[in-house]
Amino acid sequence: MRILLFLATNLAVILVASISLRLLGVDSYLAANGLQFGPLLIFAAVFGFAGALISLLMSKPMAKWSTRARIIDAPHSPAERWLMDTVAELARNAGIGMPDVAIFPAQQSNAFATGWNRNAALVAVSEGLLSRFNKDEIRAVLGHEIGHVANGDMVTLALIQGVVNTFVIFASRVIGSVVDRVVFRNEEGHGIGFFVVSFVAEIVLGILASTIVFWFSRRREYRADIAGAQLAGRGAMINALSRLKQESEIPDQMPDTLQAFGINRGARGGLSALFMTHPPLDSRIEALKQAAL
Repeated sequence: MRILLFLATNLAVILVASISLRLLGVDSYLAANGLQFGPLLIFAAVFGFAGALISLLMSKPMAKWSTRARIIDAPHSPAERWLMDTVAELARNAGIGMPDVAIFPAQQSNAFATGWNRNAALVAVSEGLLSRFNKDEIRAVLGHEIGHVANGDMVTLALIQGVVNTFVIFASRVIGSVVDRVVFRNEEGHGIGFFVVSFVAEIVLGILASTIVFWFSRRREYRADIAGAQLAGRGAMINALSRLKQESEIPDQMPDTLQAFGINRGARGGLSALFMTHPPLDSRIEALKQAAL
């Protein structure tokens, strides 16, 4: 969930910035003396990393808004008190500041953590997870999510996304310029062909380049599983993943939408596997069994 929200926000920021810069004439200014790779690369890096940084800073409010998460300021039930105390204990053991704790309305087993700062994060769980998982399993899920925060996954993701954005902005303008010159025969400045082609290329390259971010996400899931095992116990973490696997095999229990740890039903193959944010559950369970804690 946090990965897709981050990517969606990042793509929106980059597209809005690109349109604004075109309207302000920045692209025309860069092309005044022909396509110059040095200034273009600097331009791409500045706005690429700025887009990733804005997405990172917006990750927490965007997650709260999109999931309708309710922050627990003061517990109103024993279950909420236990949830707050458990997160506080796990955060303390992980060496991070106390995150905001939230519950969001979803019957699927779901949980996520996000935030720009490891000491100002958000950890949220769904109502469905709280109602069906036992306390040891919930504790393991919380440990997994806090592991993401303690490992600095969102910050590292933003740095990787900044590099990806730089490539996308740079390459899309090079493609637009080449097509404008070769196909539309525009010899001076940038014509309409450049703006249309570079805009379309920016979207297509942005989607394709997101596979790098998805690959990074899959690798970090193994680390977060280990963190959850260290904080809550290997057995509890394996049980939580096994419970999720059981739910994923029940028709209509796990629809093809994001569920706990962002899992989709079943493992995918071919090109679709490149767009998975998480490894197959069987692989994660086996890796956790073999991990040295």
